[in-house]
Parts: sequence; C-alpha cells; structure tokens
Amino acid sequence: MNLAIEHLATDKRVAKSVGIIQSNYIPWRGYFDFIKSVDLFVVFDCLQYTTFDWRNRNQIKTDKGLHWLSVPVDASRSRGDIILNTKIKYNTPWVEDQMKWLRLAYGKAPFFDLYFSPFVELLNSKFTTISQLNCALIRWINKILEIPTEIKMSTDLNPQGTKTDRLIDILRKVGATKYVSGPNAKPYMDVEKFKKENISLEYKSYSYREYPQLHGPFNGTVTVLDLLFNCGPEAKNHISSLTENEKILEFK
Repeated sequence: MNLAIEHLATDKRVAKSVGIIQSNYIPWRGYFDFIKSVDLFVVFDCLQYTTFDWRNRNQIKTDKGLHWLSVPVDASRSRGDIILNTKIKYNTPWVEDQMKWLRLAYGKAPFFDLYFSPFVELLNSKFTTISQLNCALIRWINKILEIPTEIKMSTDLNPQGTKTDRLIDILRKVGATKYVSGPNAKPYMDVEKFKKENISLEYKSYSYREYPQLHGPFNGTVTVLDLLFNCGPEAKNHISSLTENEKILEFK
C-alpha cells in the first residue's frame, strides 16, 4: 500500500466527512453545495462512462426554454470505457456553438462579462478527456464560490471491490469518519457495511431559495453558470441547502 494512503487509513484522530461522485459538465448548484459540505471530495472517475448523462452535458435557460450544452466524446460501452479515459472530440465546432448559445441566453445578464471569457478559455484549453475538462471547470467554479474543499481522484486511491465495498475501500484509505451520499444512491446502499466500519452515513439535502433569473419562471436545476451570470460574487450565498441532511448512521 502507498505510504501516504496507509497513513490516512490508520489516522482517524480528526473527523473527516467525505463525498464521492462522478464528475459532471458544468453541474447545477447542488453539486457545489455537496462539495462544500464535506472535508474531502473524491471524483469517482474509475466508473464506466454512461451515455446521455450529466458527464458531458448540462442545460441552460433561454428565452425559448431549456437548451443542452454538450461536449462530444468518443465513448463505447463495448470497449468498457471509464470516465477517466473518455476522450473529447474536436472535429466539430462545439466550443463556438456553446459560445453562441451562452451569448444568446445570458448576454444581458448582469455578470455575464465577468465569467464568460474565463469559461471559454478553459473550453479552448483542448483537454484530452472529459474528466480533465470537468475537473478543471469544477476547480475554477470552486474558487469563484470560495469552496476550499480538497479534491482527489478515485483512480489515485486504486479502489477495490464493487458497489458499496468499493466506496468503503475509498473511505478507509482516506480516513473517513462520515460519508455523505447523494439521495439517489439510497436504494443501492448497504447500510450495514457502514455500521461495521463505524462510518457515519448521511444523504445530502437539496433545498434552495430562488435567485434573480432571466427568461420567465424560475428553474433551479440548470447549470451553475446560470447562477454565476445572474448573481456574480453573491452566487456563493445561494448554494447552501435550507434543510439538513438526512442522517442514517451517526457515530461520535
């Protein structure tokens, strides 16, 4: 075992809450609330890439309704491609297309000019994989939202096992005392295995107040770019859930 991992696995003197989620392309604000709510965020990049999912796309709000911003990738289920290795395609002008849609949707937003150019600069950095692009964008947005949470990649921890056992292996290696999970994982979670490891378990709550938004009735599920363009530096005050997490197991 790597010495650094071995040390973390045996040092539980300081309580450490950990969250583990796949990377998403410019995720909604709840994703960043999730990151902010834990001490360590692990990007689950060693899972199989799933098509028609949030890995490579997200929605913006326009005057004609919701519109998908998508990053074309080369992924094949038959090859068993994992997220870490899923390459971005640059044979179409998708960056220019996203720039066009963002200008149409948010060109009149009060803080559009503050964030548009840095966002496009990241898109034009020609990252090889969707995982690299997603993580660069997440770190950039974390800085804007003043989220100091440490981020690790799951592949660096070489997780063993499947399903809950794989999660537990990651949690052991980073010295976790509490695991925060997305609520959608509840039907698949083996709670007894967390109990055996004395690791507390919570399900993240997602309940937010509205913020000023363009284009009709409020929609809170769109990309966090919507929040940044509309609220600017105040965006950091709109990412904390109004309700507490659901506590399933709690160890002192």
